[in-house]
Amino acid sequence: MNINHSFYQLTPDTILNALESIGYETTGRYYVLNSVENRVYDVETSNAGRIVVKFYRPGKWDYHQIMEEHSFLNELALEEIPVLSPTSINEKSIFDWNGIYFAVWPLRNGRIVEEIQQNDLERVGALLGRIHSVGKRGNIQNRPTLDIPNYGLLSLNYILENKFIKNVSLANEYQRDALNAFSIFESLVKEYQIPFQRIHGDCHKGNILISPDGFSILDFDDFLNGPIVQDFWMLLPFGEMDRKNDLFDFFVGYTMFADFDENWLKLIEPLRIIRFIHYAAWIGKRWEDPSFPSLFPHFGTEEYWLKETLDLKNANRDLEETNISPSTKNGEVEPEMTNKDFFWDWEN
Repeated sequence: MNINHSFYQLTPDTILNALESIGYETTGRYYVLNSVENRVYDVETSNAGRIVVKFYRPGKWDYHQIMEEHSFLNELALEEIPVLSPTSINEKSIFDWNGIYFAVWPLRNGRIVEEIQQNDLERVGALLGRIHSVGKRGNIQNRPTLDIPNYGLLSLNYILENKFIKNVSLANEYQRDALNAFSIFESLVKEYQIPFQRIHGDCHKGNILISPDGFSILDFDDFLNGPIVQDFWMLLPFGEMDRKNDLFDFFVGYTMFADFDENWLKLIEPLRIIRFIHYAAWIGKRWEDPSFPSLFPHFGTEEYWLKETLDLKNANRDLEETNISPSTKNGEVEPEMTNKDFFWDWEN
């Protein structure tokens, strides 16, 4: 059987047999956890209590790329940063069951954060700052980089080459707006010399867990090399101007542990656009997975691509309106801003 079909058709027996092959004594009780990309289960065992097992989607990451995720988690845990490190058995944390990689984590009780409250912003900022501080110390060896060649163009070309957008004029319009955003992204990175480093990559509220012990960050499956603001904009309401002052406490916590330059926030809008395109390509690449047509019933329809193209055009318009060089704004030369200037602006 094709390895992808084996992954799509994981059965209870498969899950339990895989765990028993590495020494767990399962009771037969398990719960499916919410995950679209991978297959994740909460499993009860008689010799280790409840554990979480993740079966990695075949073809997304190879052994070395998964190992790099695990190594980063262990690096963070050594700094006593609240993340979940994978369980090692005989010095191994990646296991194989009929060609499908899987790993095991201890179960951490808590609840997913629905909204980050004002009085929690500083703690969340400090947590992310600590993660980024560690991420800055080392380099990516096997994981991709969130840049235009690896992230933007690969996704755009996949959409166009597979003719997901049937209407030629609509496809041309989609391509034109995408390339415009990519160009702005690259010019901003160059102009402000924005650094790239190891980051979470998919840091949204669904990956923040709160328990009596405090906050922890979960699911480093999309761990990669990229600009730190990728881990900001999915987590906090940067697009809502009336919330700007609310975010002051987040950066107070963040800058206790990591460097930050206000100019880096200029990447947020092009990063949103890159994610629009990457997300559409991600759905297309997984369309043969039986769960995807039911999860995304409108994908591929003309209505879907009309909306995607309109959203991309509107985002591009907003990006072009806000992409004003600091040296030419209102025809005047502005002084260079520092972190202190940034905080003063947000506080007042």
